[in-house]
Amino acid sequence: MTSKAKKSAEKQVIQPMEDFAALLEESFGNRKNIEGTVVKGKVIRVENDLAIIDVGLKSEGRIALKEFASAGQTPEIKIGDEVEVYVERIEDRNGDALLSREKARREESWIQLENNYKQNVRVTGVIFGRVKGGFTVDLSGAVAFLPGSQVDVRPIRDITPLMGQPQPFQILKMDRVRGNIVVSRRAILEESRAEARSELVAGLKEGQILEGTIKNITDYGAFVDLGGVDGLLHVTDISWQRINKPSDVLSLGQQVKVQIIRFNPENQRISLGMKQLESDPWQNINDKYPVGKRVQGRITKIMDFGAFIELEAGVEGLIHVSEMSWTKKNVHPSKIVAIGQQVDVVVLAIEMDNQKRRISLGLKQISENPWTTFQQQHPVGSTVEGEVRNVADFGLFIGLPNDMDGMVHMSDIDWQKPGEQAMNDFKKGDKVTVRVLDIDPEKERISLGIKQLTEDPFAGASETYKKGDIVTVAITSIQDSGLEVSLKEGVVGFIRKADLARERAEQRTDRFAVGEKVDAKVTSIDAKTRKVSLSIKAHEIDEEKQAMADYGSSDSGASLGDILGAAISKAQKDQKEPAKEATKETKTKKKKTEEK
Repeated sequence: MTSKAKKSAEKQVIQPMEDFAALLEESFGNRKNIEGTVVKGKVIRVENDLAIIDVGLKSEGRIALKEFASAGQTPEIKIGDEVEVYVERIEDRNGDALLSREKARREESWIQLENNYKQNVRVTGVIFGRVKGGFTVDLSGAVAFLPGSQVDVRPIRDITPLMGQPQPFQILKMDRVRGNIVVSRRAILEESRAEARSELVAGLKEGQILEGTIKNITDYGAFVDLGGVDGLLHVTDISWQRINKPSDVLSLGQQVKVQIIRFNPENQRISLGMKQLESDPWQNINDKYPVGKRVQGRITKIMDFGAFIELEAGVEGLIHVSEMSWTKKNVHPSKIVAIGQQVDVVVLAIEMDNQKRRISLGLKQISENPWTTFQQQHPVGSTVEGEVRNVADFGLFIGLPNDMDGMVHMSDIDWQKPGEQAMNDFKKGDKVTVRVLDIDPEKERISLGIKQLTEDPFAGASETYKKGDIVTVAITSIQDSGLEVSLKEGVVGFIRKADLARERAEQRTDRFAVGEKVDAKVTSIDAKTRKVSLSIKAHEIDEEKQAMADYGSSDSGASLGDILGAAISKAQKDQKEPAKEATKETKTKKKKTEEK
């Protein structure tokens, strides 16, 4: 073969090899370029939950069927469908193409979402999951985060009805590098509400009846969404009946019909009422419940100061604790009535004006007043038996018939003993007889006495004893300030220390003993303190004056010793004369006896 021919043959062999290499290089180059891009593929098979996709590569790829449907929806895909997929790798470890429909959709969505974000255009998405702090939203393949605070204009306890439902969102923030998207449903609602609010507020007026939704419940009332503007439904305007807590009759999301009671256009504050849509049960209340009428009702609430009773729907009255029982004064109302109990009461008073609506009721008035009955059966001055129920600091409480109490004041226990000392003679449970001193049915008080069962020993003291009388008394008590003595008939007297003797040196209490009898002069009688004041000193002075008058004077020149000596001699002689007569009589009787 000639050199020329040889070269020609070699050229023919090399040319196809170069062409094949070029084609091979082009093929591999194209294959490398499609990684990380979105390409079109064809569904060639559907196996179980996978779709087999041919994208023109050496091998097919497999994609889960759930990637071909939005969250909460069923995938609709069949053999022969052309779909766009994202090529992650040309070959995985098994030699298959690694494809993703979800990433393809995400790439498509990101481009469109970025345009919407720049132009501040709303997007449509579906809430499909919960995460910490909020929820996940499918934005046509791109996953966004919906914070819990951006779900609605008011807190929502159950978001289940919103999940799986296409709805508009506002994109708040996007970060393509990090793949973060934050959306808000609340922004859409607030924008809509702002428009509706302006239209609604412009047409609001007092007396208007509207429908709304309970938005929030507090202890003092509930806030009602009127469709873009909120109004306050106070607890006192929910119902004519007494309501302890608004949550007892209202619930979040509840549809209610309300009336505008007050409306301030400046601050747009709206006060609402529900009870105003019903007739006022307090109309003509005086005709339905005149004072003195006996009516029946149900106990609805018990407080420390009394019990509330419902006479009819929306009409309640108060039984004050003082009007519950004639005799039980220091017990809690719950010890007399119970919630839900049906009771008969008497209308005592009705107070009704713009601010107050009150009915005062009485429970004890249903039965006969035991204080009046006691007064009829036991008039003042009569005696009655009872039991000591309590010993107080100031007296004794005595249990009387019909579960009543009377009081014996400490000053009415004993004529002679001080009150505190006299109370020591009694204890709880003792049976006693008392005298009725006073009855006050209005104040529900009965005054009793024990010492009044006997005559007052001091009553005749002013007649028996006169100022200036000389009496003989017995010492009953020796005190630092003087002597307490007892006169006849139980009258108590007192001799001050300064009145114990004429001479200052003899004015000592230790000179005397309890039980000793002494003569003293009555100096005063005090009916208030029930004591007689006496003086030994005054009695001695009187004796001295009498001796001066009987045995001498200043003109006769006699000394005080002579006068007192003569007085003493006379007194001794007077005492001896009866003794001599007695001795003489005794001797005469003895002599006669001997003679016989």
